[in-house]
Amino acid sequence: MPTALIAAPALILAAVMIASAVGKLRRPDDLAGWAELGVPAAFRRGWLLRLHPWGELLLGLALALLGGLLGALAALVCAVLMAAYTWLVGKAWSKARQTGEDATCACFGESAPVTGVTLLRNAWLLLLALVAAATLWAAPLVGGALVALGADWVWLVALAAAAFTSALIVWRTPEREITDPSPTVDASTTVIGTHETADEPLDYIRTRTPAIPVILGDGTPSNLRKLSRTRPMLLLALSETCAPCLAVVERVPEFRALLPELDVRLLLAPGPEESKLTEVTHPQSLHDWDSNVRASIADWGTPAAVLLGVDGMLAGGPAQGEQAVVSFVGDIYESLHGERPPGEASPG
Repeated sequence: MPTALIAAPALILAAVMIASAVGKLRRPDDLAGWAELGVPAAFRRGWLLRLHPWGELLLGLALALLGGLLGALAALVCAVLMAAYTWLVGKAWSKARQTGEDATCACFGESAPVTGVTLLRNAWLLLLALVAAATLWAAPLVGGALVALGADWVWLVALAAAAFTSALIVWRTPEREITDPSPTVDASTTVIGTHETADEPLDYIRTRTPAIPVILGDGTPSNLRKLSRTRPMLLLALSETCAPCLAVVERVPEFRALLPELDVRLLLAPGPEESKLTEVTHPQSLHDWDSNVRASIADWGTPAAVLLGVDGMLAGGPAQGEQAVVSFVGDIYESLHGERPPGEASPG
């Protein structure tokens, strides 16, 4: 058997596994991301999440450096792993096509849309793993595919396979362009904090609501952008350890009565079972223990408030501090009703 045919599949897979591990170590995934992708609950464990990239790294090294029976076993483990990845991606892609909702996968550390190309990529990697399992036994036990490298013409096939694999991995489907609509005074696209006149342009630049995985108060995984596309949402980022936050919590029923057009939700860092502020009735609290929402919008302190429109864009904020949050709620009410809330004077 040509040595290149022995070495190429294993080395390509080794490179992919090591790249995947490095990406996950640089940008760790979270259990919410696993849940959104459809990973069975039995495997959604914190310790397994932390060990996952290290397991991929060791498997990549084994594919490159081991041959014989050990190399073949490593390739079989890789094939099982690739089959699981392909199954998860296939389910996510199928569900996305049926529902029209976005599906994402942090397969290489960075969250990216799940598309037909993602499924094709994983199927191709599964095929490479099966070929490696069938051929790597012929490589030297120590040194494996690296020692089995050859310099004959079959390397053209290996290079083509490597190029095809790389193209499938780095391929990104461009996201649909969203035209920023002119803000109007309604619950879906209200823009707060602007000062637009005939002589002064709009100074609030709207950006996309991040598609960040979050957990609802009842433990259900969800996605911030998907939630906001259902109803406009006022997020109140709070901490249980700051007095101003508790003062804002006391006024949440008042805010909800003033703004029935919106979902007023608490955004909390602890998980649903760890927070004393968890809400399991509609609108449920949102839990973001890695602070990905904050990191994707603005590095705010608590309490803070931000308004999300149903068009998938930020519609106002963030406002930081107790009085700023109260004033922000008044601004939203004024934009919707043309006057300040009852009993509240206009600011300034």
